[in-house]
Amino acid sequence: MLFNSLGFLVFFPITVIAYFMIAQRYRWIFLLAASYYFYMCWKPEYIVLIIASTLIDYFAGIKMGEIQVKAKRKKFMALSLVTNLGLLFAFKYFNFFNDSARTIFDHFNIFYGVPAFKVLLPVGISFYTFQTLSYSFDVYRGKKDPEKHLGIFALYVSFSRSWWPGLSKDQRIFCHNSVKRINSNIEELQTE
Repeated sequence: MLFNSLGFLVFFPITVIAYFMIAQRYRWIFLLAASYYFYMCWKPEYIVLIIASTLIDYFAGIKMGEIQVKAKRKKFMALSLVTNLGLLFAFKYFNFFNDSARTIFDHFNIFYGVPAFKVLLPVGISFYTFQTLSYSFDVYRGKKDPEKHLGIFALYVSFSRSWWPGLSKDQRIFCHNSVKRINSNIEELQTE
């Protein structure tokens, strides 16, 4: 679904209206489902990528939060880096490097038989990859406590920038702060 498509023109207002009609304690679930639907409109199979990235970074964040010694957190930071950058490289940059290698080998008349990776680029892969990596780095460095609620973390990954890639910095800060408010509202509701 493109931002300038009729589908988005229908999807967005319905999502906003439904958001305000839903009880506050369930809004995060609705936004997460809407975000995943938005991703799946591009190519449904690619939802596995964002869910895998979310789960790995959630796990890595929790484990890094449990370890006080920074040096011992490295293996979980490495897991986050290798997984996320590996996915980004495979889907976004592999063909560029593969074509460059083919050109170099052809120049020296050396056979190069590595085929191109013919896939559609997953929507927002750079956004959510760097979103989860920045979270992992913050937890690794001790600047941020790990998010304990998997659903809220999934919303942070899928919602923060996936819907709003063209918005200004101020608007993205508003979206990020909205997710923070949802998180604090959930904590208040859970203590009641």
